[in-house]
Amino acid sequence: MRKASTATVATIVAIALYFTLAWGFDGIRALTSPNYGLEDIWRAQVIFTIGRYAALGPIGLLKLAAFVGAVKLAIAAICGWHLVDRFRSFAGGQARPEILETAMLIVVAIGIVSVGPAIRSNSVDLLREHVIQVVLAGLAIALCLIERRLGKAEVTQPEETAVPAAGEWFTPLRR
Repeated sequence: MRKASTATVATIVAIALYFTLAWGFDGIRALTSPNYGLEDIWRAQVIFTIGRYAALGPIGLLKLAAFVGAVKLAIAAICGWHLVDRFRSFAGGQARPEILETAMLIVVAIGIVSVGPAIRSNSVDLLREHVIQVVLAGLAIALCLIERRLGKAEVTQPEETAVPAAGEWFTPLRR
């Protein structure tokens, strides 16, 4: 019976905390801004690029920026929920890493889409930020998968000599 190491759990918690704070502040900043974050030209490059390819007008760009801000805030909320779930598991519960995996998959997708406009605008700092976020999200996914795999190894296989539970006495292909 193996469990995930303390370093694995601590890394997952640190990554979830990072995305809770970083994407939470970005989402709040975008949604409380009168232009939904479009005044920050460097960070809004992905909105302008998607708007150019989708032939969006000014209202469409504002709606897209509001949607991206809402998605960032939702990802931050999911990561925050995972932190609460993780701290609850320290008290004897069971943490569900699938919640964080789903959020991190969305982070990877948004990060990959955001890297193109960062390269096109020659912004090394913005590119570095997106690459770091994609790498952190990928690491969190890998660690969650490892933790889930080790959690499945904890489930013991029933012995063949064990008495079947009530209602499970019939198996048609018993060897």
